[in-house]
Amino acid sequence: YKCRCAIIRPPRDGGIRYRGLTQEQIRSVQILPEDYEIEYICRGSRIIVGPKVRKCLRNGTWTDMNQLSRCCKVAKKPHSSRKKKLYIGALFPMSGGWPGGQACLPAAQMALDLVNNRTDILPDYELELIHYDSMCDPGEATKLLYDLLYTEPIKIVLMPGCSSVSTLVAEAARMWNLIVFSYGSSSPALSNRQRFPTFFRTHPSATLHNPTRVRLFQKWGWTKIATIQQTTEVFTSTLDDLEERVKEAGIEISVRQSFLTDPAVAVKNLKRQDARIIVGLFYETEARKVFCEVFKEKLYGKKYVWFLIGWYADNWFKIKDPAINCTVENMTEAVEGHVTTEIVMLNPETVRGASNLTSQEFLAQLMSRLGGKNPEETGGFQEAPLAYDAVWALALALNKTVAPLRAKGWTLEDFNYNNKEITAEIYRALNTSSFEGVSGHVVFDAQGSRMAWTLIEQLQGTNKTEKPILDTMTSTKGNLSWYGNDKWIGLGPPADQTKVIEEFRYLSQKLFVSVSVFAGLGILLGIVCLSFNIYNSSIRYIQNSQPYLNNMTAVGCVLALAAVFPLGIDGLHVHRSQFPVVCQFRLWLLGLGFSLAYGSMFTKIWWVHTVFTKKDEKKEKRKHLEPWKLYVTVAVLLAIDVLSLLIWQIMDPLHITVEKFTKEAPKEDLDVLIQPLLEHCSSEKMNTWLGVVYGYKGLLLLLGIFLAYETKSISTEKINDHRAVGMAIYNVAVLCMITAPVTMILSSQQDASFAFASLAIIFSVYITLVVLFVPKIRRLITRGEWQSEQQDTLKTGSSNNNDEEKSRQLERENRELQKIIQEKEERVTELRNQLAERQALRSRRRPSVQNQNQNHSVPSSQAEPPSYSPAMDKRSLPPSFSNSSNLYQGEGKLSRNNCHNSRLPLLYK
Repeated sequence: YKCRCAIIRPPRDGGIRYRGLTQEQIRSVQILPEDYEIEYICRGSRIIVGPKVRKCLRNGTWTDMNQLSRCCKVAKKPHSSRKKKLYIGALFPMSGGWPGGQACLPAAQMALDLVNNRTDILPDYELELIHYDSMCDPGEATKLLYDLLYTEPIKIVLMPGCSSVSTLVAEAARMWNLIVFSYGSSSPALSNRQRFPTFFRTHPSATLHNPTRVRLFQKWGWTKIATIQQTTEVFTSTLDDLEERVKEAGIEISVRQSFLTDPAVAVKNLKRQDARIIVGLFYETEARKVFCEVFKEKLYGKKYVWFLIGWYADNWFKIKDPAINCTVENMTEAVEGHVTTEIVMLNPETVRGASNLTSQEFLAQLMSRLGGKNPEETGGFQEAPLAYDAVWALALALNKTVAPLRAKGWTLEDFNYNNKEITAEIYRALNTSSFEGVSGHVVFDAQGSRMAWTLIEQLQGTNKTEKPILDTMTSTKGNLSWYGNDKWIGLGPPADQTKVIEEFRYLSQKLFVSVSVFAGLGILLGIVCLSFNIYNSSIRYIQNSQPYLNNMTAVGCVLALAAVFPLGIDGLHVHRSQFPVVCQFRLWLLGLGFSLAYGSMFTKIWWVHTVFTKKDEKKEKRKHLEPWKLYVTVAVLLAIDVLSLLIWQIMDPLHITVEKFTKEAPKEDLDVLIQPLLEHCSSEKMNTWLGVVYGYKGLLLLLGIFLAYETKSISTEKINDHRAVGMAIYNVAVLCMITAPVTMILSSQQDASFAFASLAIIFSVYITLVVLFVPKIRRLITRGEWQSEQQDTLKTGSSNNNDEEKSRQLERENRELQKIIQEKEERVTELRNQLAERQALRSRRRPSVQNQNQNHSVPSSQAEPPSYSPAMDKRSLPPSFSNSSNLYQGEGKLSRNNCHNSRLPLLYK
């Protein structure tokens, strides 16, 4: 040892305990080493006044040398031999979730000593404390309660500590007519007078902090909080009350987690659900487990604020705990900046109360009783003033009952577990108690709970800094006195959730401009084709292509291309309120454009198919179809579209809808997330309407493809460009059938969807215009003169008419020959039947022997009926049928194959 301090000799009427030294060493030693501690002791009934323990410092002096340590006599009450004892059964948790008995028991013993030495309080009685260690465990408390109740002497009052133990004791105590007075219970459930009719406490209900918490949430602008609790009644009821209060204040509890012993899963859920402002309700031992997990999950720092209970030991997070695997440095880092709410347990004013001690004098005497223990590591040090005042409240209440009981012929020593009158008097006395204690003004509400002020503290660095005080005793609204000492790791109080910035996705302007240029050129091309067709409508070649239908096609193409512009207009170009108008333009321009362009082409191909695939007699009637019937067909298709669109817009009009995508984190280290949004034109039953429209248009496209295929080899002068129309229909149908489902799939990708839809429209229009109009323009330009072109057209038309006339003549001859052949076949069948009958008749007349020797071949003269004349048949048939061998074969059988072969030359002559 390095010797530093000179030895101190014992005071008069007292002594000093030199730890680790024998009597011989004490006599010989003159100096003592650094950090050596000595303890003053007194003889008899004397007590130490001044420091009880001194410690050798590095500078060679002892601690508290400015205060003398002396032994003083305690004034005894007169007639002490006649004092009667009143017993208090107490349960002090020296270990467990809240080891509050470590400091509360010495404080209660201090109060008992002072009460028993007072002549004005219970002069005829002496209070004695019978206490056990409940370990803050209800199971252990049950056993101890049984011992207290069924062993002598009778206890007049019970004093439990923890809320879980108090719940058990207070619920059972009414069966023995016992008053229960707690110094450390904060469970809101204990305020239930029906369940706990004889319960009082100097520790306010835990719900007393909830108005304070709500005011803090509102002050810092938080509307969303999270909670995590240990699954016990005290914390569950506190959280239920908090939930009701924040709901009234418009604050949402977004996450609510609980755990029994292991908080790992609950903390992970808080992290996963992005909890920021977290209220934690658990005992001190579980608090260390929670914050060890908080450190592992990185649920601390400038983005988070933790609200904890304030009655933990000051350095609770530095206490070594084998249940966790985090270092002190880890725990210190995790708890930095947390906020605690607790009642004011030590009177901040220098006032001498009922015990004639100020709060500072009380702390000094308590430190002396603790024997130099570190208060930060002593459980229940903060609650010690509550235990001290609890004993004084009991003493004052018992003292108040002496006179009323004497008037009724009772005394306090007459109390037993069946005496309800004495219990009722003690209850009334406690219910009206009001005095100044070392913890402040002591008064109880109707539920037996203490009313007090709330203190808010924040851990800044290694020290807790006091913040505001909220007066909840005199105002239900809460008078918040703010000191402005709060400090934050970031620039200020963190956000209660990740700030989400809504960001609309807009169409790429480069893509929109590029497509718009192509659409504009297409519109210009459509106008040129329309002008050309109108200007040259008197030329026969143009007239034979049904120019009015081609005009409709050109107008439809222009409208379809015009729909590209509203397709690319979004919230970047127009206000949100005007967006539904843009949606209407998209629908109507595209619908009418398709009906005019495709409907006119479909009408052409349908007319060609109708005329040239019907029977001859109907064909002759319909080959000179009037043009107005074609226009009516187009009008019908257009009317169907207009009617369907009107019904859609009246019953379920288009409106703007916003699609939300997965939140995205920005590249910078900011506490924000970007919420991408995309505007759509939609209606309530959008899929139903699209299904109807796409189904109708799809069937029309498929029918157009079929008609185009059927008429690909037909030539007609009435519609000389129907092959070009068929080619256009092929391209339009294929592009539409591919684009429609693709755009539905890519609706969430604005650039891809717009590119597919607009390019499909542009390609379809370009192909249609080029296929229909460019050959006409080229033909007229290459001929040089419109008149010669008309003559060429007439010649070409005349040549085409001759070919058609020859074809029809051959068809008529063919039908005449088929009729002749059919008549001859019927005659041959009839003759064969007659021949068969004659043979059967002759066979019955001849004997059977002659039938065996008779030649089976029948002469042709015998097979012929009397009226039959081959020459007559030869004259009635064409030359190719004059050979009678083609009609009959051996054995008199007729060959129809030879008959069919014989008519082939005439059919294809």
